[in-house]
Amino acid sequence: MPAALRGWRARAVILVSLAAASGAYLHLRAHAPAEGTRSDAARLMGELMSGKGPIGAPFTLSDQNGHRRSLAEFRGKLVLLYFGFAGCPDVCPTDLVAMADVIRSLGPDADELQPVFITLDPERDTPEVLGAYVASFHPRFVALSGTAEETRRVATSYKVAYEKVRLPGAATYSIDHTAYVFLLDREGRFVTLFPPGTPAGRMATMVREQLGTP
Repeated sequence: MPAALRGWRARAVILVSLAAASGAYLHLRAHAPAEGTRSDAARLMGELMSGKGPIGAPFTLSDQNGHRRSLAEFRGKLVLLYFGFAGCPDVCPTDLVAMADVIRSLGPDADELQPVFITLDPERDTPEVLGAYVASFHPRFVALSGTAEETRRVATSYKVAYEKVRLPGAATYSIDHTAYVFLLDREGRFVTLFPPGTPAGRMATMVREQLGTP
């Protein structure tokens, strides 16, 4: 497929994805988000839809083994990037299963794709928690965490809105957040995104196009 046509197709996928994702925020369907959270989510989604400004930026965070890892380390591979948290009850596990299925479907080309999970809940998602969590989906996942400030900076660069929410009548909290799977090229540049619940086959098609394989 010609590069120009691939570019138009990627932009079409983004528009369709954003239309679907407009209802994807938030995980906690029974809990209404705060006004500030809604405004933040709307602003970031508006930036995605308008195409104003870059999507994504270089980052360095700590992995599940306590090592500092940068986006630049994955140069030469495509990256499937996801923001979520280990305590997520439904959407995150569904999307991570799909990402793992993409890896398996690539066969020998799987080494050309790096799945990355960034937690939005560094307070509870310790390296041990993250290691066990991502390993339950696929051993090739890299799980990353940072300080609250680092997390906010990286998430905002990808237009991901999130907020800690106290559950009514509960002593704990959850994380409401927009949920996209981002596809990055071999230079770490944004290519397209997939809304929550995107089938693995659809993601694999875009990945194969970027890899140049049938």
